[in-house]
Amino acid sequence: MLASLKTLVITGIDAHLVRVEVDLQNGLPGFDIVGLASASIREARERVRSAIKNSGYQFPNRKIIVNLAPADLKKEGSHFDLPIAVGILLASGQIVNRSLEHYYLAGELSLDGTIRKVPGILPMALQPGLTRTINFIVPHDNGNEAALAGTVNIFGVKNLQQICHYLDGYIELAPWPEINFDQALDLHNSPDFSEVRGQEAAKKALQIAAAGMHNVLLIGPPGGGKTMLARRLPGILPPMTREEILETTRIYSVTGLLDPLHPLIGSRPFRSPHKNASAASIIGGGKIPRPGEISLAQNGVLFLDELPEFSRDVLESLRQPLEDKVVTIARSQATYTFPANFSLIASMNPCPCGNFGSDLECRCSPLQIRNYLNRISGPLLDRLDMHVEVSRVNFDELHQPQPQENSGTIRDQVSEAREIQKIRFTDYPIKLNSQMNPAQVKLFCRLDHESEDLLKNVFQRLKLSARAYDRILKVARTIADLDHSNHIKIHHLAESLQYRGLDRKYWEN
Repeated sequence: MLASLKTLVITGIDAHLVRVEVDLQNGLPGFDIVGLASASIREARERVRSAIKNSGYQFPNRKIIVNLAPADLKKEGSHFDLPIAVGILLASGQIVNRSLEHYYLAGELSLDGTIRKVPGILPMALQPGLTRTINFIVPHDNGNEAALAGTVNIFGVKNLQQICHYLDGYIELAPWPEINFDQALDLHNSPDFSEVRGQEAAKKALQIAAAGMHNVLLIGPPGGGKTMLARRLPGILPPMTREEILETTRIYSVTGLLDPLHPLIGSRPFRSPHKNASAASIIGGGKIPRPGEISLAQNGVLFLDELPEFSRDVLESLRQPLEDKVVTIARSQATYTFPANFSLIASMNPCPCGNFGSDLECRCSPLQIRNYLNRISGPLLDRLDMHVEVSRVNFDELHQPQPQENSGTIRDQVSEAREIQKIRFTDYPIKLNSQMNPAQVKLFCRLDHESEDLLKNVFQRLKLSARAYDRILKVARTIADLDHSNHIKIHHLAESLQYRGLDRKYWEN
């Protein structure tokens, strides 16, 4: 007898339909799985065998063939356990009373028949084409995650026996309630900017970066507050929209990083990988490619502390994602594309001892300073929109009696600037100034004659690149938006230009 069920497989962060066909034949007992199945799926034979027996059912003493169609699509994941087990019980006649044409199943089986949670359930539930006519049976611990999609009927089950009784009509399962997205928004757990003393110029730079989602390099001696400033950036970013929440949460779902009880990623991600992290862990990769830190920072912040200490492979691998906002990983059998729309905040000391350019004595030789700074290549430096010096904080600034501007006030200003950009780009497939292409820069970043003369003089004196030219105008456009100005004025451009001249102080010495 032949049984056919439906499940899904994750490729990158997208889900694809897979039909699980189970056939019982006469002949020597055996259990074969075909259809480009990975090792984790082939190991399902032993898990399924024990789960069926320990759930009170008979494992057929016949030749069992399981086909995963389409056969040319690579299959990976332990969530095939559940549809294979239910298919065997259907094919052997132990489940008889319910059609599974409108059902999808996913779940890993324990040897006692318990159904364990699996990664990637949210992308499966969000798969295009799934509607309210579809019933998606998932592990009970994945119920909250699957319910985020809001497009299919979710049924959470705890063990194999429960799903068999449901399919036979002995019991009924209530659909999982939908998740309230508003309850997931988190604006209060981020560190507050009011705790930062001094560093007004750096705080203004981060406000600009938040408004336009620009990339920033913070450079200065140790103890100036570079890390403290960077960790407070998520707190001034606007609340996440439903679209952004789902987009970010599906990435965490694929990597298995979601909390089963609170699966929504309702606050802006802040990822801070260690300097010893590999290129694959930051960019993404592996035998079966998975998202890296730049994708986990989607719609949020990627913070690279002590930038020159990262390996050159990691730093140079950032160049393409910073430009394209996606990362593409090619393998012999397939090409995977992961989103990488984040704001990069990098910090570094200006030399090995950290005192070069400050009021303290530098113990490094000119050669040591040059070699240290040259770990940051010109092309990568060019892609960092703003270069900000973070100097030491003096005693009077540390003991300021008056309260500092808090994150809530700054966040309101950032939200207003982003709303201006949203209206501006209504007819374009972008939302923020940093995402403009050269044609859009020319259209939306027009300068008057006085501003053009200033930009021309600075461009020639600093020998800037065409990429730097575009980024200067994008930052100037964001500064004008924060100032609620329809046009870029000369003081907006001058402020933007100051963020490109700082590197000459260090890299041309």
